[in-house]
Amino acid sequence: MNRGNLFVISAPSGAGKSTILKKLLTSLPNLAFSVSHTTRAPRPGESNGREYHFVDRAAFEKMRENQAFLEWAEVHGNLYGTSRKAIEDQQAKGIDVFLDIDVQGARQLRDSGHPGAVFLFIAPPSLDELEKRLRGRGTDPEETVQLRLNNARREMEDADRYDYLVINDRLDEAVEILRSVIIAERCKARRNPAGQPLDLTALGFTAQ
Repeated sequence: MNRGNLFVISAPSGAGKSTILKKLLTSLPNLAFSVSHTTRAPRPGESNGREYHFVDRAAFEKMRENQAFLEWAEVHGNLYGTSRKAIEDQQAKGIDVFLDIDVQGARQLRDSGHPGAVFLFIAPPSLDELEKRLRGRGTDPEETVQLRLNNARREMEDADRYDYLVINDRLDEAVEILRSVIIAERCKARRNPAGQPLDLTALGFTAQ
């Protein structure tokens, strides 16, 4: 059965996770990005259904009551959740899905034992470098920068609970490491680097 993996990826804000994912999605076939639901307001340049499904708090809580989320968490005062059906439909088609969530949501998935889940943590080379990146954005007030730094310190404490830890010091190197992880996990599941199932009978293997 050609069932896709679920790559659960977490990182402190400013670690470069979004940039890495964009490059990965264009470098390998049969990869998809899970679009989460959130109650936060769209940022300039964001559109509904692309970066997030933007919903109000009442709609989010209704979905949560109906068990529509595979996981959910409150981060920086906003709610975020992952559609259970969207993830499972993609995996059933043999597509690997990237799920970008915070450490709270990753804990929920790890504890639930979701099939095919692989956990990856992206870290900055140092907290000093992370602070430079956050300030370099020039979009957040000082209190938001401090909140993100404080959260980063707590999030880093969970890093050793993930299957893979990647330091984003050099972007191209970090992308190549994650690309290698994806291919290795596909081979482990008897799929080729493109994500297609191997024909073990044609290769001369017999069922045991």
